[in-house]
Amino acid sequence: MTLTRSMARFTAGLAGVALLSASLSAHARELSVSTVLSDAFPWGQAAEKWAELVEERSGGELTLRVYPNSQLVSGDQTREFSAMRSGLIDAAVGSTINWSPQVPELNLFSLPFFIPDEAAVDAVTGGEAGEMVFEAIESRGVMPLAWGENGFRQVSNSRGPISQPDDLSGLKIRVVGSPLFQDTFSALGADPTQMSWTDAQPALTTGAIDGQENPLSVFDVARIDQVGQEHLTLWNYMNDPLIFAVNQQVWRSLSEEQQTLLRETAEEAGAWEIAMTREEESERLAAIQERGVTVTELTDEQYQAFVDATQSVYEKWAPRIGEELVEAAQSAIDAR
Repeated sequence: MTLTRSMARFTAGLAGVALLSASLSAHARELSVSTVLSDAFPWGQAAEKWAELVEERSGGELTLRVYPNSQLVSGDQTREFSAMRSGLIDAAVGSTINWSPQVPELNLFSLPFFIPDEAAVDAVTGGEAGEMVFEAIESRGVMPLAWGENGFRQVSNSRGPISQPDDLSGLKIRVVGSPLFQDTFSALGADPTQMSWTDAQPALTTGAIDGQENPLSVFDVARIDQVGQEHLTLWNYMNDPLIFAVNQQVWRSLSEEQQTLLRETAEEAGAWEIAMTREEESERLAAIQERGVTVTELTDEQYQAFVDATQSVYEKWAPRIGEELVEAAQSAIDAR
């Protein structure tokens, strides 16, 4: 009798564990997260940090699965926002550049020589202009949660130092798929060539294109100097903030606690990644120089020459971005 009762209790216990496990599985949810770069880069590390924090704090109830290298959009990074808006992607840590074709307000950060330094970046993203940008994203079916940072984009080439606009004359420069980038480099006398990063690396190797523009972290990790890019100019011509975001329908399907968890962990991951990216800049620059790259830093006068050369681009694009938004950003920059 005792043995029978013990077996019955044991069987009941197993059944209880099975039911609990099934219940947890039924409530557990996995969201896909797209990112352009892998965790070899700060950008990919930001997405992985977000996933790590969510897993730790949700107790497995909510998990994020990161898909790097734009694999959810077959390598076409400019389709990421559309895919997230339509629900093909649940969430993303994306670039303002790549999302700007669908959200014109994001071109604010690509205005040439508009945001001069990190303090200006923080003033814009952390103030009224940043709120206006988030409202623009939300109005297009995506819920923005937090900021990250890919960094200021610098220009490199295989021909020689660039210290004045004339040095860019005739150079074939690889740019991302944004008309604003085309206009900026055309105004500087270059020959902007749009192509994916996958195509750009062999084109740089063969000399089919002369140069490219990217943050120092990308130049360093991707070893762009090994594909003939021996000359690098630090000109901070634009900044590329990252944005942590979720498809709006997915967002609405989450509980209030899950929404709070996602937002707080995104903010924490973003702050962590921004600090890391900035702290590593000097080390990356030193490593690049040690590999034999000639680095040119502009004087104030040289910088102003580039500002003047691209003034027509600013005048053309400011109305498209929104005069009110540009003015709010300018006020934040002036008051920093």
